[in-house]
Amino acid sequence: MAKIIAVANQKGGVGKTTTSVNLSASLAAAEKRVLLIDLDPQANSTSCVGIDPTPEQSTIYEVLVNGERVEDCICDTSLDYLKAVPSHIDLSGGELELVGMVSRETRLRDALVASAKQNFDYVFLDCPAPLNILTVNALTAAHSVLVPVPAEFLAKKGLAMLQKTIERVTERLNEMLYIEGILLTLYSPSHRFASEIEAELAEKYGSLVYTTKIRRNDRITEAPNSGKPLILYDVLSSGAQDYLSLAAEVIARNSK
Repeated sequence: MAKIIAVANQKGGVGKTTTSVNLSASLAAAEKRVLLIDLDPQANSTSCVGIDPTPEQSTIYEVLVNGERVEDCICDTSLDYLKAVPSHIDLSGGELELVGMVSRETRLRDALVASAKQNFDYVFLDCPAPLNILTVNALTAAHSVLVPVPAEFLAKKGLAMLQKTIERVTERLNEMLYIEGILLTLYSPSHRFASEIEAELAEKYGSLVYTTKIRRNDRITEAPNSGKPLILYDVLSSGAQDYLSLAAEVIARNSK
């Protein structure tokens, strides 16, 4: 059965989509069967793996709002072991439609329970930044949360906010939810606060903080324009190598 991991942080611009896409691709390169579900109306994960949904293509909107099956929305990507459920701008309106629905917080969980998720090793949920019904659906459906945290001064604020959200979700909707790991992103050893933030996170969260850090790298910002994950855009770049290292760390943690 698949391990379902939500990639979340209530602060924007921290590397959620970058991590969702490139960790998924790196695990797929290791021949792990991965499903990437794009829950952001901006659909950045969708375009980053080269998918441009046609009007006939069902997306996560149809799953959440119309009750379509997850497996009917799955698309191939350029990696054999990586599949994706795309998003669409329609999902912005879907947030309002969901608010009036019965069991609105569990729509995604129910869909995944009824789906062919057993055909995957990992399912990654790329969450939007705002705490809205889409994020709550992701946290309710997930086994764990992977939190990208930028090596910047305000990073701890976003993490603290997310912790409170996780606590509320575990109390009401998903008592088994836990933090999978904390990932330092936008890391530069020369940055004024990088080593300080790294030390503070290590002191407070210990082994939850991944050994791997995602270094600042131009290739990370270039790759989305190509519609390819980093490992296909420039596998020798530091960004690609960092995500391959993270994939190995995720596999090791989940094999214990």
